[in-house]
Amino acid sequence: MSGTFLGLPAFPRAAADATENQQLRGNLRHATHTIRAKRAAAVAELDDWQQLRAAGKAIKDRTLRHLDRYLVQVEEAVTEAGGTVHWAADAAEANRIVTELVRATGETDVVKVKSMATQEIELNDALAEAGISAYETDLAELIVQLGDDLPSHILVPAIHRNRGEIRDIFTEKMADWGRPAPDGLSDRPADLAEAARLHLREKFLKAKVAISGANFMVAETGTLVVLESEGNGRMCLTLPETLISVVGIEKVVPTWRDLEVFLQLLPRSSTAERMNPYTTTWTGTTDGDGPQDFHLVLLDNGRTDTLADEVGRQALRCIRCSACLNVCPVYERAGGHAYGSAYPGPIGAILTPQLRGTASELEASLPYASSLCGACYEVCPVAIDIPEVLVHLRERVAEGGEVTERGRRTVIKPARSHAVERAAMRAAGWVFRHPRTLRAGQRLAARTRKVHPKRLPGPGRAWSDSRDLPTVPTESFSDWWQRTHKGGEGSGGA
Repeated sequence: MSGTFLGLPAFPRAAADATENQQLRGNLRHATHTIRAKRAAAVAELDDWQQLRAAGKAIKDRTLRHLDRYLVQVEEAVTEAGGTVHWAADAAEANRIVTELVRATGETDVVKVKSMATQEIELNDALAEAGISAYETDLAELIVQLGDDLPSHILVPAIHRNRGEIRDIFTEKMADWGRPAPDGLSDRPADLAEAARLHLREKFLKAKVAISGANFMVAETGTLVVLESEGNGRMCLTLPETLISVVGIEKVVPTWRDLEVFLQLLPRSSTAERMNPYTTTWTGTTDGDGPQDFHLVLLDNGRTDTLADEVGRQALRCIRCSACLNVCPVYERAGGHAYGSAYPGPIGAILTPQLRGTASELEASLPYASSLCGACYEVCPVAIDIPEVLVHLRERVAEGGEVTERGRRTVIKPARSHAVERAAMRAAGWVFRHPRTLRAGQRLAARTRKVHPKRLPGPGRAWSDSRDLPTVPTESFSDWWQRTHKGGEGSGGA
């Protein structure tokens, strides 16, 4: 089985290692540039794209404000349609529920539809510990699983692999998981896809249990919706006898009319397609048609806490299109593994710290994994202001730290680096409030510019390790202005 994200280093160390891998950077550059160009062309075809984007944002915000009501509506509708609803407060509870449901069938093999929620809770590993083998059926997820790897992209989990690497993985590992790769397999995409099709067809026809997520849940009917491009999802959702769907509680949309907006936004923003190739919907169970036993596991796992944050809650609008990854200069160079989570890139940098907290070094580093260029916000189909949330989370990290008890009070003891940062900000604030002191400091800096170091000492060393210190000008702007405008017409301005 593939490994987990647990124990991975903080973003700065992971990114430093990743950027030295020239093959990885080449793969990422080619893939992200290709996807972003196709997406831009698909979006440009719609004159009302910005109106659709605003509608998607409004629907999501309204749903989140009344999430409790819509979740109850989902539960009632699914139950009435013959399904069973389970509530999971965290990853451990969700894994326990799914494991028990699979065990109740007597099966030890399950097939899976690509699912970010099950990656988030690391379900495959929990099932493996219970003696249950979970087989990924999405082509990219299959590549990751066979290669004992971790996904590095939301839409294309194996984006860090090229065709030659995929051929080698298929040739060396397919036989360990089922039908082996054909002899003399080439790296032609058609040949690789055919090898995967033959390998997976065997799994589909034998499987009695399937596990999925869902892109959306329609509250008014209890209908679940999965969008995918290969048809593997439809095989999993229709052939097995038992279907278990693990879905984040934020995936609700109130009505079918609301769903129509997202069925336009998601395909163009993710795969650059006008219409999604395979859109599968199911409502409970139907006698003689599809799975006869359906279970819906509604997953919280930090979402309720995120919902309570008025700034951070906009991350729950995310429809997992991955457009933000494909335009992010940081992701393009560091890759997805550096984020240490099932959610890489800009959306991961704001979603993971909220779902998991910022107590560990990894989560605390993610809000800083950005240049704040704003490209992610510009392409987001539901207008998540990722830079705004990043700054908000940076403030939370700076104000956070070790929690200790002092008598009846809980005191937050900031980490040393954060304490130094706040002290520096307080000192700068004092200087800016005293113009004479500021001018004196500027003149002193200008006169001593020739002896300034190229790197900062102490805590500032980390900053200057990755960038050049700016050259101090020979005089400040204020001094230049006074010298060149003395006795002039004044300083009018816009």
